[in-house]
Amino acid sequence: MSDTPFGFGLPPEEPEDGDEGKKKESPGEGQRGGQGAGGPANPFGFGGFPGAGGPGGGDNPFAAMFGSMNPNDLGAAFQQLGQMLSYEGGPVNWDMAKDIARQTVSQGTADGTKDASVGPAERSAVEEAVRLADLWLDDATSLPSGSGTAVAWSRAEWVEATLPVWKELVDPVAERVGLAMGDVLPEEMQAMAGPLIGMMRSMGGAMFGQQIGQAVGVLAGEVVGSTDIGLPLGPAGKAALLPVNIEAFGKDLGVDKNEVRLYLALREAAHQRLFSHVPWLRSHLFGAVEGYARGIKVDTAKLEDVVGQLDPQNPEQLQEALQQGMFQPEDTPAQKAALARLETALALVEGWVDAVVHAAAKPRLTSADALRETLRRRRATGGPAEQTFATLIGLELRPRRLRDASRLWASLTDARGVDGRDGLWEHPDMLPTASDLDDPDGFVHHEQLDFSELDKMLGEAAKGDDEGDKGNGDKGTEDGGK
Repeated sequence: MSDTPFGFGLPPEEPEDGDEGKKKESPGEGQRGGQGAGGPANPFGFGGFPGAGGPGGGDNPFAAMFGSMNPNDLGAAFQQLGQMLSYEGGPVNWDMAKDIARQTVSQGTADGTKDASVGPAERSAVEEAVRLADLWLDDATSLPSGSGTAVAWSRAEWVEATLPVWKELVDPVAERVGLAMGDVLPEEMQAMAGPLIGMMRSMGGAMFGQQIGQAVGVLAGEVVGSTDIGLPLGPAGKAALLPVNIEAFGKDLGVDKNEVRLYLALREAAHQRLFSHVPWLRSHLFGAVEGYARGIKVDTAKLEDVVGQLDPQNPEQLQEALQQGMFQPEDTPAQKAALARLETALALVEGWVDAVVHAAAKPRLTSADALRETLRRRRATGGPAEQTFATLIGLELRPRRLRDASRLWASLTDARGVDGRDGLWEHPDMLPTASDLDDPDGFVHHEQLDFSELDKMLGEAAKGDDEGDKGNGDKGTEDGGK
C-alpha cells in the first residue's frame, strides 16, 4: 500500500522510524530521484492497474498503463482510461474499489495463504466461541450482549460487508479534496479550467477507488474480525470472525487454536457490546473523521499558479503538477483537534476492551496473558489499521495510549466496581480525557458526581407539580359546582 493518502504530500512530521522507515531503493529508482510509488513524486499513491506492464507502475500512472505493454493489452488499457475519464459519480469510484479489493483478495497474502469459503465446521466453531465469549463477558461488564448473531466470514465476504462503512469514512475526505480543486479558483478561472477540473475529478475518483480497493483488499488478508481497528466496520449486532486469518494469526504463537479463537471472540463480542449499548459512540468516532476532513486546506496560491499554466492539450503537464503535490494539505488547528479527539476515544475503546477481556479470560484461559500482550503489540504498533487509514484518509488510528487507558479502566473497576466503571459510557462528557490518562489516579479517586440523588430530587419535584395540578383541578371543579 502507498504511504501517503490521495493527493497528499508527506506529512510535516518526520516518520517515527526515521531513516529506517524509508523504503529501500529498487535498482530502477535511482533514475527517478529515489521516490517510491507512494512518495511525493506520486501523490496519489497510484500503482499499476490490472494489465499494466509492471507491478508498481512507476511514478507515472500513464507510464504504468502504457509503458511496457504489448499491443494486445493496449486496447484494454485505453478502455480502462476511458472508464476513468467518463466516471461521473461521487468523490470515489466505489465500483472500481470493490473490484480491485476482490482481485487483491483472490491473489492471496504474501505468505501464500489463499482465501477460501467457510465450511460448516468452521461456522459452528465461530458460533460456539462467540456464545461462550458472551457468557464469560456477563461477569466482566454490566453492558449486555450486543451480538445478535455470530458469523464466520471469508476475506471476500469481509470486503463486501465492510465497504459501506469504508464509504462513510472515506467519502468526506475525498469529497473535500475534490471540491478544493474548484473552490479555490477565481470565478474567471473556473470557467476556463472547467473541462480540466472535470477531467481531474473523474481521474481522481478512479485513482481514489484504485487505492482504496487495494488497501481494503490487503487489510482483508490481515484482520480477524469486524472490529480490529476499533471501529464497527460490519453490520450492527453481528459479531464476525475470519477463520482463515485466525488460523494464520495463531500459527506461530504456540497456543492451542481453540484458545486463540475464543480469545479473539471475546474481543469481538466486547466491542459489539460497547458499540451496541453506547449509542453516541459511533457518531463520536466518525464525527472526528469528518472533522478532520473539514480541516483540509489546499495551497491556493500554488493551485492557481499550476492550473493557470496548464495546457489542456498537453496531459503530461497535468501529470507533472500532480507529481509536485499540488494538493498537499496544511496542518490546521481543526485537524489537530479532531485527531486528538479521535486518538483519545480510540484509546478509551481499546483500553476498555483490553481490560474487560482480560478480566473474563484470565481465570479461564492459560494463554490469556500471552494473547493479551500479542494483541496489545499488534494494535499499538500500528498494524493493518494504521497503515490502511494513513493511506486512505491521512489519519493514523493507532491508540497510542492503549496501556494507559487499560490501566485506568482496571483502576476504575477496583475503585467503583463494574457498574461504576461502565456507567461512564452514558455520556461523552463523563469519560476520561487525554489529561486524565496522564493522571489516572487523580481521575479514579476524584469526587464522583452522584447523578442518582439529582434524579431523585427531580423526580420528587415533578411528582409534586403533578399533585399540585391535580389539586387545583379538583378545587376548580368544586368551585364550579357551588
